[in-house]
Amino acid sequence: MAYTPRLKQEYKDKVVTALTEEFGYKNVMQVPKLKKIVISKGVGAAVADKKLVDHAVDELTKISGQKAVATLSKKDIATFKLRKGMPIGARVTLRGEQMYEFLDRLVTSALPRVRDFNGIKATGFDGRGNYTLGVTEQIIFPEIDIDKVNSISGMDISFVTSAETDKEAKSLLTELGLPFQKN
Repeated sequence: MAYTPRLKQEYKDKVVTALTEEFGYKNVMQVPKLKKIVISKGVGAAVADKKLVDHAVDELTKISGQKAVATLSKKDIATFKLRKGMPIGARVTLRGEQMYEFLDRLVTSALPRVRDFNGIKATGFDGRGNYTLGVTEQIIFPEIDIDKVNSISGMDISFVTSAETDKEAKSLLTELGLPFQKN
């Protein structure tokens, strides 16, 4: 028997029925689902030191369990001494099993390690059912060895869903375990 991530099974068993009851979907295919998770990290000091991008790629690879790629600048900006095509960050896109595994690790082990944590803000929705969360320190992930970290930096985690509205997306992410702040 093939391995299924815990959150994927929970989505099929509980989340689909809960969202169907809440929004009154007539078909199971109407229920919003998580399409992908994109983790991106900008490295502003990479203009001076190219090795910082390599460190960012390594960290994102450890955190996500999938090979990250360096992002390149799209245009020249003279004030930042930036040329087109220079590496300035790293990103990784997770889909399928790895997406659910990462979300499970984020909710169960990484977010509870944030200092003075009382939920994530619900202001990161874009109006089309996608949510972006900013993490200020990469050391909240247990995969990162704190002794080998050059500098503490943050990252953006974007959850792309098939939901039409922010309300549906928030319900989906809440059911999947993301701890939103109470207003």
